[in-house]
Formats: sequence, C-alpha cells, structure tokens
Amino acid sequence: MTAPSPTPRALDPALSRALLPLLLLAGCAIQRGVELPPLPDWETRQAVLSRMQDWEFKGRVGVSAGEEGFNANLRWKQEGDNFHAALSGPLGIGTVRIEGDGETVTVTDNDGNVHHLEDADAELRAMYGWTLPVASLRYWALGIPDPASPAATELAPGGRLAALEQRDWTVRFTDYEEDAGGVPLPRRLTALNHDTRVRLVIDDWTFH
Repeated sequence: MTAPSPTPRALDPALSRALLPLLLLAGCAIQRGVELPPLPDWETRQAVLSRMQDWEFKGRVGVSAGEEGFNANLRWKQEGDNFHAALSGPLGIGTVRIEGDGETVTVTDNDGNVHHLEDADAELRAMYGWTLPVASLRYWALGIPDPASPAATELAPGGRLAALEQRDWTVRFTDYEEDAGGVPLPRRLTALNHDTRVRLVIDDWTFH
C-alpha cells in the first residue's frame, strides 16, 4: 500500500518576510545585468567597450534617404560577433529583422521572406530605398570606432567621442546619458553619408 503524499506546508510568514528582500534583489540583478567599470579617459573607454561581447539596447531610429524614410522602434542585441536587430513601427513594411554573424547578413521581412546580403548597405538600399550601416553600428552605438576600418575621431571633454568619420559616414554624438553604474553612454547620435541620414536615440542599455 502506497503511503499518502505529505501535505505541503505553508511557508512560515516570518521566513517569507525575511526572504522577500533577497528575492527582490535577485530579480533586480537579473534585470539590470552587469555594471561597467569607470571610464575616465578615451583610452580606457575604447579598450573596455571594444571588449564587451554580450549587450543590448532599446531605442528609436529615424532614417531618411531622398524621398524614402521611416521612424521605428529598434532593439539591438549583440552576442559576440552575432547581432540581432528588430525594427518595428510605422515602417510601411511591418517588422524587419536584420541579423549577422560578422561575415554574412540576413534580412527577414514581415512576410517571413529571408534575404541573404553580400553588401548589406547597398542591398538594403536596393530593397527598401534606405540603408543602415549595420557592419559598424554595433561599435558606433557604444561610442567607439569600428576597428575594421580607419577612422578620424574628435573627442569631447571627459574622453568621450564627439564625432568620427569612417566608411564614408560622418557620425556625431550629441548626447550621452549615465547608465545605472554612472558611466556615460551614447544617448543620441546621427550618421550621415552622401544620401542617407540615420538618427538613433538609445533609451535603455543592458550589459550581460
């Protein structure tokens, strides 16, 4: 004869009150991710941020190219050389997902059609009439140059990047905002080339 299962005991109210702050703290730590160390000068900022491999941001992007353009929400997640970007909002084309692994870039449109791009900048322009500098945006969003290409940089007080010229783009960083650890990170930047303007506003950073 099988012995009846013991009836679950309710957690002691005093123990519940003791555990609650610990559970809340654990939840906050998971949500916040890791904090960056101080970045007192340009050399430190560039060295530390270039080594960050797992991070994401949420924000908004506006793109104008001739008569074409859009404003959308943008979520960017970086995992090593792999990135996953989702543009959603009043695009007129639904949600577009752009993913890359450091060598190839794929675009998935709102209907689930997948396009493999060899020259992402040029082929995005051919497909939609606008483009994004996807190869370098992971670095520019952090406020550092893309190490794969030569760059001319202009620094602001405090060792932060004020502007750069790279890959036929001119990028200006007009606003920085301190994250939860007090480290100033880019908040607003504008990238211009011969026919495209990209305006990026970053609302939230998370480093893992």
